[in-house]
Amino acid sequence: MKELNNKDKLTNFGFKKVSEKEKVSLVNNVFSSVTKNYDLMNDLMSFGLHRVWKKYFLHCSNIRSGDKVLDLASGTGDITKLVHKIVGESGQVISCDINYEMLSFGRDNLIDQGIINGINYIQSDALKLPFQNNYFDHVTMAFGLRNTANISRALESIHRVIKPGGSVQILEFSKPEEIIQKPYDVFLDNFIPTLGKYVANDKDSYKYLAESIKMHPSQKEIIKQMDDSGFVNNVYNNLLFGVASIHRGYKI
Repeated sequence: MKELNNKDKLTNFGFKKVSEKEKVSLVNNVFSSVTKNYDLMNDLMSFGLHRVWKKYFLHCSNIRSGDKVLDLASGTGDITKLVHKIVGESGQVISCDINYEMLSFGRDNLIDQGIINGINYIQSDALKLPFQNNYFDHVTMAFGLRNTANISRALESIHRVIKPGGSVQILEFSKPEEIIQKPYDVFLDNFIPTLGKYVANDKDSYKYLAESIKMHPSQKEIIKQMDDSGFVNNVYNNLLFGVASIHRGYKI
């Protein structure tokens, strides 16, 4: 029997099964489509909570002045901006996204705010990071892990580029506690696609985003994959009854 290569292996694109290669293309199309309305839709879908979560996400990090940080799935640049403020002029931030439109939008957004020095912008797949081993003090990733073609391989790639003693910190939608599961499912199945239809004129993209949240592995499953990828002292803490969670691990 012929062994499947990585491009042929099946993964989830929402509720559909597609090859890893196909998922990369499909996800790229989704984010090219949603770029212009991305921040507005995030505000509406989370009732502004995503901004609070992101600030708390970095408050919980070990990032310090002078650090070299990779912000993966950097999107419109909100995490990059916050990290840049922490590391200061003596540090370095690399804003990295697989999608050219999102990366360009984020770059232009920060430049318009006068944030220019100390940030480099790289278009790259998280599974194939173009950096040398042991390069970064820390890696951050907010709401991007579930969109990768292969979570385990993304974590292995991240582990490779972090210095010994450095950390990865991931903010992602997760499995909510049972007490809110039913109303949350209604919210994902109905509210988000409808909002996408009327606000962004793009129901299909937001239907995928809702489905991707439901298909994302549980908090404990992500911890297991972090363990298997070489990270140690892996922990998570839930936000809003587990609607989102912060995962953190270290490289030794």
